[in-house]
Amino acid sequence: MYKLIKKDGNAKRGEFHTVHGVIQTPVFMNVGTVAAIKGAVSTEDLEQIKTQVELSNTYHLHVRPGDQLIKELGGLHKFMVWDKPILTDSGGFQVFSLATLRKIKEEGVYFHSHVDGRKIFMGPEESMQIQSNLASTIAMAFDECPSSVAERSYVENSVARTTRWLERCKKEMARLNSLEDTINKNQMLFGINQGAIFEDIRIDHAKRIAEMDLDGYAIGGLAVGESHEEMYHIIEAVVPHLPVEKPTYLMGVGTPANILEGVERGVDFFDCVYPTRNGRHGHLYTNQGKINLFNKKYEKDMRPIEEGCQCPACRRYSRAYIRHLLKAKEMLGMRLCVLHNLYFYNTMMEEIRDAIEKGAYQSYKEEKLYGMGQLTSGISKGDL
Repeated sequence: MYKLIKKDGNAKRGEFHTVHGVIQTPVFMNVGTVAAIKGAVSTEDLEQIKTQVELSNTYHLHVRPGDQLIKELGGLHKFMVWDKPILTDSGGFQVFSLATLRKIKEEGVYFHSHVDGRKIFMGPEESMQIQSNLASTIAMAFDECPSSVAERSYVENSVARTTRWLERCKKEMARLNSLEDTINKNQMLFGINQGAIFEDIRIDHAKRIAEMDLDGYAIGGLAVGESHEEMYHIIEAVVPHLPVEKPTYLMGVGTPANILEGVERGVDFFDCVYPTRNGRHGHLYTNQGKINLFNKKYEKDMRPIEEGCQCPACRRYSRAYIRHLLKAKEMLGMRLCVLHNLYFYNTMMEEIRDAIEKGAYQSYKEEKLYGMGQLTSGISKGDL
């Protein structure tokens, strides 16, 4: 259940009540694709850095170690020793990203595993069954993510099929939640809005899925090649047609600037691999902008990554030491950088929630962007 606490313009401050705890929104979900955050980050670490929701991927866990095995071992929460909410992505994005390895049909998608090449079939029912085996808090509907440069006729057909798939997902989840051996009988379902950068297709689809009374709604298929102006325009067009009393999730986005702009347009949930991926390469987020620890100027810099930051890296270690670890290819260097970046994101979300509650979101956003040297409206996913 979603409770709207405060609106500041279109920015929403809410609480999302789940069987695994209450999520304070807006929220950034920390991405652990295969049930782990890349960079040797433990679930104890996630608690320290203020993680509210962990996100894992249905397709990847189905391929390895197998969702049936995870179910036998008590579900994903027990498997990875994490008692807070988990959202599982449906595998639909792999339909897009594994383009050379798949074939889309009405019944679902035929894949070849990126791990061992074996043939896999996944349709709406299979995706729901896998996610039920994983027993995540929130399951995502199975969809197709059409390319942002796809022809209009292709996008129309794709979106119509995604709607039919969503109806099948909803029906199958209701069946699975009623079964005696289902681990999480309170599993929630989010539908996904698609339509590339065609505003009218997006709006029509948003209206259609809003009628289906789901637990939440996602905007998918953005930050995959279109400009950030196009992305923000689509968000502005779609959000008013999704239920304000349900959470809105912008999938796979993005930079701190992207998130600040998304919140302003009414988005509640975000996820992105940026903080972890950039951290593993020594690129660190601070309130003064991004720094690259591989730069020689940090060789003798005994300051923390960011003065005043309370993350595990900044409380104890210097830029010089972490730079040395990265150069020496020591795992600890990557780990400390990832912890800092995730802490930065999670702390920024706390600040966002506080600013909305105070009715001061616009001034907070402008100050934050100015401090980070992002006076424009952000950068697209492909720019980093």
